[in-house]
Amino acid sequence: MTERQQQLLEQTIGLFNRAEIPYSSWQHRPILNFETDAEVAKELGWTAEPTKSLFLKFKDGRHCLLFTHRDARLNSKAIKQLMGKRPSVCGDQEMQQLLGCTPGAVGPFALPESIPLILDPRLLHYPELMFTPGPPEITFAFATSGLISLTEELPNPVLWLEESCGKTPVTAQPVAY
Repeated sequence: MTERQQQLLEQTIGLFNRAEIPYSSWQHRPILNFETDAEVAKELGWTAEPTKSLFLKFKDGRHCLLFTHRDARLNSKAIKQLMGKRPSVCGDQEMQQLLGCTPGAVGPFALPESIPLILDPRLLHYPELMFTPGPPEITFAFATSGLISLTEELPNPVLWLEESCGKTPVTAQPVAY
């Protein structure tokens, strides 16, 4: 784990502690693609919904991060409605320079303060979410009911996509902690 990845992990743990949101975490072999993610999830018996964090850029130099379900597709039109410009996925080198994350392991909660976090409201339909907090060998899971409390603790601008911007998720079941 790099020094920057350790900082991202500590920032994420601090956020969960400040928001008083319980979470589970696992250390495992690095996950940098969907195939390894599926293998590790099966090995460890994960039941939380997988997410992805897409780091996006705009021609005017701005950036944002979209936190969505792993299987969701980027809806550029919906992002344009929020941000005023059509986004593209940021390249690995630029993303690493700005965030300090390994490609494939971008966390949604330890961003520079100027970068807006865009949330896909379809995430709220799932009982539990999992994500990588920066280091690709660590995964967090938490009850989705804590998502809004987490975002209220962030210094970043937080925006929500329109509810109708994609496929309908599965019906949520309550999760006990």
